[in-house]
Amino acid sequence: MSWLTEFVRPKIRTLLGRREVPDNLWVQCPACQQMLYHTELERNLKVCTHCGHHLRASALDRMGWTFDEGQFTRIDLPKVPADPLRFRDSKRYTDRLRDAREKTGLEDALVVAHGTVGGQKAVAAAMAFEFIGGSMGPAVGEGLVAAARLAVLQEAALIVYTASGGARMQEGMLSLMQMPRSVIATQMVKEAHLPFITVLTDPTTGGVSASFAMLGDIQIAEPNAEIGFAGARVIEQTVRETLPEGFQRAEYLLKHGILDMVVERKNMAATLGRLLSLLRVKELDQAAA
Repeated sequence: MSWLTEFVRPKIRTLLGRREVPDNLWVQCPACQQMLYHTELERNLKVCTHCGHHLRASALDRMGWTFDEGQFTRIDLPKVPADPLRFRDSKRYTDRLRDAREKTGLEDALVVAHGTVGGQKAVAAAMAFEFIGGSMGPAVGEGLVAAARLAVLQEAALIVYTASGGARMQEGMLSLMQMPRSVIATQMVKEAHLPFITVLTDPTTGGVSASFAMLGDIQIAEPNAEIGFAGARVIEQTVRETLPEGFQRAEYLLKHGILDMVVERKNMAATLGRLLSLLRVKELDQAAA
């Protein structure tokens, strides 16, 4: 190196007060490829201002957008064995868990909180796709049961945001057991005559879509969310047919009666509040009868 790079350039940077540009200052929309300024994107609820594409959001983002005034109380979820199968592929499962926890600040792929939505008491559970693809293992299953029990205890509605690639392979059969366990959790809420609403976001696939995600009293999805069990390529190879355009997207499922509505993110909180008001009035009428 020359004296210019070792001495002169550092001095100039010091005099001018130059700062490094953060790596996350701009975000590229995966749909239209436009560069989006992160502050503007956050203000628009992580929806592209050019094409309206709904980018993936974190579990904590969804909590802030859902509850009134962004105020909610998180609950601690039950602890489960960290590595019941002592699984290892290219790296140890315990290392994957540690890395995911450091990166996200979460214990596992589910966040549960309670508060009010449109003035109505509600418990919300949001799956965190940022944590190992939102995969469902015993921790998520226990979290859903805890959310259902809290909803029953508080006589509150249960809202679940799904975002998952399916069961967590590193926990094998224990992950698959969470499918019936999560169904039992939803049944607890329904037997208490409380509203259960699912909001399917991109992506909702595998064992999650094959269990509690499709059991809501009302099923909502965000625009263009991918929803299905197996991937489209796997289905095409199995049935040896070309799938229709838009297959496994929210609008296609709405058209074919799988969903009740597709709601833009900016309208989601208001829609949930309105639905809870209508459902609770129905429940009061039934109780009076």
